[in-house]
Amino acid sequence: MFEPSSPLLEVRELRTLFPLRSGRGLVRAVDGVSFQIDAGTTLGLIGESGCGKSTLGRSVLRLVRPTSGEVWFEGQEVTALPPAALRRLRRRMQFVFQDPYGSLNPRLTVGAALAEPLRIHRIVSRGQAERDRVVALLERVGLSADALGRYPHEFSGGQRQRIGIARALAVGPRFVVADEPVSALDVSVQAQVVNLLTDLQRQEGIAFLFIAHDLHVVEHVSQQVAVMYLGRMVEWSAPDVLRTGARHPYTQALVDAVPKLSPTGERRRRRLLQGEVPSPLAPPAGCHFHPRCPVAKRGLCDRETPLLREVAPGHRVACHLA
Repeated sequence: MFEPSSPLLEVRELRTLFPLRSGRGLVRAVDGVSFQIDAGTTLGLIGESGCGKSTLGRSVLRLVRPTSGEVWFEGQEVTALPPAALRRLRRRMQFVFQDPYGSLNPRLTVGAALAEPLRIHRIVSRGQAERDRVVALLERVGLSADALGRYPHEFSGGQRQRIGIARALAVGPRFVVADEPVSALDVSVQAQVVNLLTDLQRQEGIAFLFIAHDLHVVEHVSQQVAVMYLGRMVEWSAPDVLRTGARHPYTQALVDAVPKLSPTGERRRRRLLQGEVPSPLAPPAGCHFHPRCPVAKRGLCDRETPLLREVAPGHRVACHLA
């Protein structure tokens, strides 16, 4: 049974592999990932494009079926649920998509798009009660009732993302996966959406898995930050610890890539990554990062897979040399 002191979400050794159409190989999108998220907190997940962040988020909600591993949510093992039970669980686990336009049906008005989940899950009766609930959702995300009869193309990118967030909130979830919700938006609009998510968490106690490639954005919304590389989690810590004391060479390079102003006007010396991310079809043996790592030790890093181990309270690193 789920207890209040238990993690809201617990993922254990999750793997999601995609077979090629030719049948000659597997894409190892998620390769043995484990983590926990407590109720009312945010875990920021960062990494380069193609590292498996979005697939992990979709696998947790079973929008993509994992190959192996376990996902426990409120005491239920999500990967083993039959379709009827999974549909009931959808009310408590929702998804905010990266593309605020492509995720909305262009043929539905905003009012109809927000009413749809209410009808599917039979939350309110049709008519005035439904309209009042939709208007309340719009106002919650900073929009007005004037939006009800308008279509997605009539709104800006930031407004569309607010509509997507309102749709996710319609069913009263306890956990939301936000998949790069601000990456397609202007910087000023990004701040508005990030502040909106932070306010909603404070008011509603929603837990988030916030997926992004921008460490600067993740720092502002997360209590914990996890770093992924080629399907594996390589570091986990609080944002301030990660910013000032990253231990994994890959994380150090990500931190160095964040622009910083120097009061003296001096240029900082950055640790730049060499080479390209290897193919998830044939990931390197041992540590997946070793072909690009400036401190890799031959005979160790290229042979033995490092475990995610604790190097300080609340700080875990998957590196033989950390």
